[in-house]
Amino acid sequence: MSDGEFDARRRKLDEALTARKRQEKAKSGPATKGSSAGYAVALRLSSEFIAGILVGAGIGWIIDRLAGTSPWGLIVFFLLGFCAGVLNVLRSAGLVAEPKIKSAERDTDSPEGKQ
Repeated sequence: MSDGEFDARRRKLDEALTARKRQEKAKSGPATKGSSAGYAVALRLSSEFIAGILVGAGIGWIIDRLAGTSPWGLIVFFLLGFCAGVLNVLRSAGLVAEPKIKSAERDTDSPEGKQ
């Protein structure tokens, strides 16, 4: 292979790579590294986690005030709120599937329901 052929193939490959990089950059859109999209996701996930804990602690505190079981209601519901917060974060991140809702419509769609 001569040097001229080699240079031509190299230039063609460089052009193809730059075109491919432009296409991938256009597909990625505005949410690139260093943009505010990552901060928005982090803020949403952290607020869901904190909200779960605060709601659980609030319910536990109210139950303690009404029933006089201090501090057990607060402890139990704080832990339940923590678990709910973790579950909400996992659902929002897409690591855990949303629960399926059973309905009468779905039961009639099954072969057993069509008699």
